[in-house]
Amino acid sequence: MDLIIAIIMIVLALAVGIAVGGFIAYKKGVDAGIEKRKQQAESIVGSAEQQAERIIEDAEKDADNKKKSALIEAKDEIHKLRTEADKEIKDRRADLSRQERRMQQKEENLDKKNDNLERKEDILNQKIKSADEKLKEAETIKKGQLDVLERISEFTKDQAKEYIISKLEEDLVHEKAVKVAAYEQQIKDECQEKARSYISLAIAKVAADQVSEAAVSVVPLPNDEMKGRIIGREGRNIRTLETLTGVDLIIDDTPEAITLSCFDQIRREVARIALEKLIADGRIHPTRIEEMVDKARREVEYRIKQEGERAVIETNVHGVNHELIKLIGRLKFRTSYRQNVLDHSIEVAKLCGVLASELGVDANIARRAGLLHDIGKALTSEIEGSHVQIGVDVCKKYNENPVVIHAVEAHHNDVEPRTVIACIVQAADAISAARPAARSENYESYIKRLQKLEEICTSYDGVEKCFAVQAGREVRIMVVPEVINDEKMVLVARQIAQQIETEMDYPGQIKVNLIRESRVTDYAK
Repeated sequence: MDLIIAIIMIVLALAVGIAVGGFIAYKKGVDAGIEKRKQQAESIVGSAEQQAERIIEDAEKDADNKKKSALIEAKDEIHKLRTEADKEIKDRRADLSRQERRMQQKEENLDKKNDNLERKEDILNQKIKSADEKLKEAETIKKGQLDVLERISEFTKDQAKEYIISKLEEDLVHEKAVKVAAYEQQIKDECQEKARSYISLAIAKVAADQVSEAAVSVVPLPNDEMKGRIIGREGRNIRTLETLTGVDLIIDDTPEAITLSCFDQIRREVARIALEKLIADGRIHPTRIEEMVDKARREVEYRIKQEGERAVIETNVHGVNHELIKLIGRLKFRTSYRQNVLDHSIEVAKLCGVLASELGVDANIARRAGLLHDIGKALTSEIEGSHVQIGVDVCKKYNENPVVIHAVEAHHNDVEPRTVIACIVQAADAISAARPAARSENYESYIKRLQKLEEICTSYDGVEKCFAVQAGREVRIMVVPEVINDEKMVLVARQIAQQIETEMDYPGQIKVNLIRESRVTDYAK
């Protein structure tokens, strides 16, 4: 047991000794490695310090070299700039010297010119003084000669001037008349062939239509005896009917017919219905006439409402005020250049709808604007102003859409169109009006044109009478022979033709005929 313990102790002692020896050996090895690495690091650091010192020395040498080189270059650049500056200063001094010499020369030249001008001014003053003296002398001579001429001719100065001017005017009138006649003949000769060509082309392309003015209505009668009954005792029946309706009744030799004439189609329609009812009833007297006129007026108002409703339904426009519908119906009895305004408005509304659909805008608003664009024409006979402004006021009164109001206001370019709808209404209105046979000149415009033609002719001195004939294609002018002679007639005719061309619009051409007739009258006693 003790042996075993001793062996164990020995083994333990050996293990401890081996461990301690190994530790000591390891420690010595580690110390040796650390010492070796330390030496290597010191060697590397020393080498790096030496290399750094060499790099610093090389950099200092390189910097000194570059500094010396930069100083040399700077000195060269300074020298170069100084040389250029000296040269520029020298050139500028030379330029200034030249400019000073030129200025001196100019001053010398100006002094010379000033001296010359002063001398010329003195000479001119002397000449002016001499001319004034000669002018006074000439005035004196002229006055003396005028006095002599007045005594010889027995004319004063003003009378002589008027005489000379009148003779000159006569000569000029003759020369102008001869030249005008020659030019007219030359133009006729040159234009005859062109006129034939243009007329042939126009006939081939255009077929003009003939349209009568719809300003009258004809009421058939069962017999001619009915005319007397309509006229009544001392004309009281016809006077009552004309007073109540505002329509002229034309009773002429036309068998079994009476003509109603009035520019207002509503009044003419009321009169026509009333007269037909009276003829059918047979009892014609003032009281019965008044009753029938009231009935006819109510029928026309009912028809107006029906026409307005038909137009609204046909154009697919909804939510229209009932009073506005009545105004739309009134357009049935309104024409514009022979075109029925209601039919025109319906056509414009449909065109607006199609155009709006194609352009991708609101077709309902476009149709509404097209239907209402001429609504002002329903009230033009009752309210002063253009139909555009009346239409705008009416649409505002009934709270129409602002886009519709603007389209109504802009459809005749009274204002600049600002919306697509306004432009569409303009285009549709033009398309409907330009449709072949849609419009023709009305009776009022025809009468105004003839009156204007006669006014132009009678405005000239020496014109005694004037007549427009051949439907305005010819005008016959009677002149006073004592005022306008044969030569002056050519000039007056040309002046009248030029004024007609400038101030009037007319189809075709107007022939101007001047007629001068001398008459001598005496009496045998």
